[in-house]
Amino acid sequence: MIALETRYGFRIDIRTATHDDEPALADFFAAVTDEDRRFRFLSAVHQLSAGQLHDITAFDDHRHESVVAFAPGGDKVIAVATLAADVQGGTGEVAISILPDHKGKGIGWTLLDHMAQAAKSWGIARLQSIESRDNRAAIALEREMGFSARAVEGDPTLVLLERVF
Repeated sequence: MIALETRYGFRIDIRTATHDDEPALADFFAAVTDEDRRFRFLSAVHQLSAGQLHDITAFDDHRHESVVAFAPGGDKVIAVATLAADVQGGTGEVAISILPDHKGKGIGWTLLDHMAQAAKSWGIARLQSIESRDNRAAIALEREMGFSARAVEGDPTLVLLERVF
């Protein structure tokens, strides 16, 4: 476990997700709002399949990692961040989800910063996030962290955010 403190003083413990976390992640994604699942998966998803949960927990050194976050001493997942990388192309994509009752505590900022540091250590030059245009909070956070935003060609409902290291 790695202990982190958010910019608002909230403490979280994070670790790499494993396949043993799949039941906890099923519970986590069932507890996030329909809108947040739509923002994370860019489609209407009510329940994640076993395959989707397996993919989230797959670990491939310098290509794919998800981290799960817990309140200190807790065993309930309160947030999940995933980094998927194309090391050859020098790009990575990040996605973050947080339980509704843990939003506004700086967890998103802290996880995004943690994943950006991981991306840099993997040799990633460009970190990207694809967001629904409706996900104003995520877009504002990423812009605050130095991401530039542009429309996704061919899909006016999406925004591509990118940070170059």
